[in-house]
Amino acid sequence: MMMGLRTLLLALLLVAAVPAFAQQPPANGRSAAPATATEWSSLSPDQQKLLDRYRDNWNTLPPERQQALARGSQRWLSMSPQQRDGAKERFQRWRDLPPENRRALRDRWQQFKALPPDQQDAVRDNFRKFKRLTPKQRKRVQERWQNATPEQRQRLLERARERRLQRQEHRPARP
Repeated sequence: MMMGLRTLLLALLLVAAVPAFAQQPPANGRSAAPATATEWSSLSPDQQKLLDRYRDNWNTLPPERQQALARGSQRWLSMSPQQRDGAKERFQRWRDLPPENRRALRDRWQQFKALPPDQQDAVRDNFRKFKRLTPKQRKRVQERWQNATPEQRQRLLERARERRLQRQEHRPARP
């Protein structure tokens, strides 16, 4: 139940932030530079040990995949045993999801990554706020969203954006 709620929440938060920005080009107006290959020899011995199953075909992997594996292995190596246990549990929950749910979440993640940093921060902030709600409050928010018509959902999103802009206007400028 909690995983389903978290998945739903993440999807709702991404839906809330994406519509106005999903079609915008990157903030700098250019497309991202192509990824460069990561040499196997540039990986630390611990990363090589962790990624050993890729050793023989490392050079055939797309550069993006090489970079993702290198980043992931570095992140894994920097985790505490408790963090690793949590990551294993989350990965297993991911694997247990039906393929269409995984695909939808991947799409939402790509949409999230395409957002400007300030919008990503807003989504993260909304997620943190939702997690602080009591289970009863979360259920009410979830039911309100599920029972809303598309027009009502759009109004909810617009009001949330307006409130966020008002808060930003009242925030002191960062140094």
